[in-house]
Amino acid sequence: MLFALLLLTFSVCAQAIECNSSQSCPESAPCCSQYGVCGTGSYCLGGCDPKFSYSIDACMPMPVCKDTTTVFDKYVSKMVSGYEYLGNASAADWIYEGYVMDYEDENAMIMAMPLNASTVVSSTRYVWFGKIGVRMKTSHDPGVVTAFIMFSSVQDEIDTEFIGANLTTVQTNYYFEGVVNYTDSHAHNISTTDTFENYHDYEIDWQEDYITWSVDGVVGRTLYRNQTYNSTTKVYDFPQTPSRVQLSLWPGGNSNQAPGTIAWAGGAIDWNSTDMENYGYYYAVIQSINVTCYDPPSGTIKNGTTSYQYTDDKDFTKDKIIIGDAGTILALYNNTGLDPDAGKVSSSSSKSSSTSSSSTSSSGESKTSSSHTLKSIGGSTSSDSESSTTSSSETQTGFVQNIKSTSSGTASVQGTTTSSGGAPGGVYVPDKFASFAGTLMTLVGSVMAFVL
Repeated sequence: MLFALLLLTFSVCAQAIECNSSQSCPESAPCCSQYGVCGTGSYCLGGCDPKFSYSIDACMPMPVCKDTTTVFDKYVSKMVSGYEYLGNASAADWIYEGYVMDYEDENAMIMAMPLNASTVVSSTRYVWFGKIGVRMKTSHDPGVVTAFIMFSSVQDEIDTEFIGANLTTVQTNYYFEGVVNYTDSHAHNISTTDTFENYHDYEIDWQEDYITWSVDGVVGRTLYRNQTYNSTTKVYDFPQTPSRVQLSLWPGGNSNQAPGTIAWAGGAIDWNSTDMENYGYYYAVIQSINVTCYDPPSGTIKNGTTSYQYTDDKDFTKDKIIIGDAGTILALYNNTGLDPDAGKVSSSSSKSSSTSSSSTSSSGESKTSSSHTLKSIGGSTSSDSESSTTSSSETQTGFVQNIKSTSSGTASVQGTTTSSGGAPGGVYVPDKFASFAGTLMTLVGSVMAFVL
């Protein structure tokens, strides 16, 4: 039986098709996901990279920005799993990959990180310049990384990151179209008080000409666009394309991360820590998020009010984006931007989400006095060790810089994903596959991470 499962595992992994600057996605799996893997369905929605997809039309149009204030008080039931979301941003403001839980003691939400797993919470709408603030407590301990970022489909990135071994430092960074530049001074630290014990307000004010990072209302860093001019490419390496708000919790100090990543994350992670013993997971606490949208750049072509779209398959700067009324919803889960309405039989077929994935009990004591359930895409308990992350990068990086994914590459089942940044490393699958995947990965999880 184990031999048969191993063969099946290798078969699933062999389906993975990576997408990057050297290889675009094929027509059969036309969408390049945020984690660098080709597929359909959710791969064509938030984070779909038009640069490396089969064509720019394979990625679905991006829902436009909307001013929102979200208070995460008994809010988890309103969120949708990333594998059930079909693009209707009006039905849900936030999607998740991994483990989330209401924390009624503090009228907040917990992002949890069980053994070898991680969690990402993403906005369904994109922000094209705006002010974004989050009130939160980070996680703690060496090797545990909490992040609050803006991330675009072409990998423009604005980072606020927290290393669990240093709870009085806020790390800020930025990237342009995924280019990692170790010679320029991209990173800058801001000092504050204990980020695990105390709530702080972290804010990114993203203007066309500058970005500020603030902590508790005090600006700690300002980056001006004119500081980012690249004399070689004649381009300003400044984040400038519609981006999703993303929060993540990931094990930068896991043993299968690259040495440089482990060192940057504060050292090896302790999976026998007090948090793991008491709750079965590390955690960060999110109380609220506020998004204020700014006007699009002057000169932007506006043919509608629904979505943003890239118009040039060679130039992915802000000048090549339009605002129109193109739809953002897939009719069926296996569809793509090339055939979003295929198989549609009625208006009900285009609803973006169904019932959220089944809740699963966390191991040990729950980090709440009134709720004892972790909501998980994977359908595994928080004590499971089914998944792992690996990295080929030898250097510290941002959220998903230098990504190398080993996903199964299909719309229906996603295997482990690997990244040098905060990409999710858990096994996240729809409910109908959860039981099978859980059994399979429990037996051969250690093999999956190294197959490719």
